Amino acid sequence: MKRIATLVASIALGVSMFAAPSFAGDKGLVGIAMPTKSSTRWISDGESMVKSFQELGYDTDLQFGEDDIPNQLAQIENMVTKGAKVLVIGAIDGTTLSDILAQAHEQGVKVFAYDRLIRNSPNVDYYATFDNFKVGVLQAESLVKGLKERFPDTKPWNVELFGGSPDDNNAFFFYDGAMSVLQPMIDSGDIVIPSGQMGMDVVGTLRWDGAVAQARMDNLLSANYTDKKVNAVLSPYDGLSRGIISSLKGVGYDPAGKDFPIVSGQDAELASVKGMIAGEQYSTVFKDTRELAATTAKMVDAVMQGKEPEVNDTKTYDNGAKVVPSNLLTPYVVYKDDITKVLVGSGYYTQDQIDN
Repeated sequence: MKRIATLVASIALGVSMFAAPSFAGDKGLVGIAMPTKSSTRWISDGESMVKSFQELGYDTDLQFGEDDIPNQLAQIENMVTKGAKVLVIGAIDGTTLSDILAQAHEQGVKVFAYDRLIRNSPNVDYYATFDNFKVGVLQAESLVKGLKERFPDTKPWNVELFGGSPDDNNAFFFYDGAMSVLQPMIDSGDIVIPSGQMGMDVVGTLRWDGAVAQARMDNLLSANYTDKKVNAVLSPYDGLSRGIISSLKGVGYDPAGKDFPIVSGQDAELASVKGMIAGEQYSTVFKDTRELAATTAKMVDAVMQGKEPEVNDTKTYDNGAKVVPSNLLTPYVVYKDDITKVLVGSGYYTQDQIDN
């Protein structure tokens, strides 16, 4: 009888006792389309958004496309069919959504591009992301810092470049930001690219695939480093960094040694944070996805109340059909010595997660 009474009371309070998704209020349904569960950051983004939206009184439908474009298109179409008033989309391929967004627009659905810009569609209302050019700047600056620290008497420095997925608009901002720092040093002769491979058309890594990065690093090492050492590798994402590091270790570079190459990264993924502690990865760029999720939810809530959402950039993000009003958050570079203060101190990870 106590259980029945508790259940009745829970129903009266609108609280579910089961594992099914809870419904936070009656403001309407928000469809959240994330690209994949293969990266822990996207899982975190999705969970943080569900929490943020439900706290504001919205129902949510969170789906992961698993890097399958037709799958994501079907998920978004289903969200519209179910009556979503808003779509928040982290696109797998930002160039493939024009038709479904046109359908959504006809039904009055508002569309927010989340972290990855949706291209070639006039039906993208707003964009929430981090300062992606700054991300690249931070990655390159950390690379140079590491080179000066670990190889002070070695010049020119031998560096190889990796880019993100060419179907992700952010990848070009990361690369351009990094090259704004590195190109002057290449021009001066302080840095050389022994492979000669430069430009996103050459160094891009489709789908941000770590295995593809590892295979390319294997090829770079065998073709260009039989009689010289690589000093640093620009990597725009932790998942690529781990593949690159595996390749380096595979040909004998020792993280415990003094000549292990400087490798950058992004997203502060737990495996890479542990790699930083082990001396493998030199840095990562931390983008607090909880903050991005909360910011996105506030932007959506403002629009749904007929207000103008907060934006701080109305010039940079031209998607080919329009300049999308954007809200850019601040990224932060993290080194080994910053892990406890920044990542644990902010509650992003617990010390137990870092240690075990």
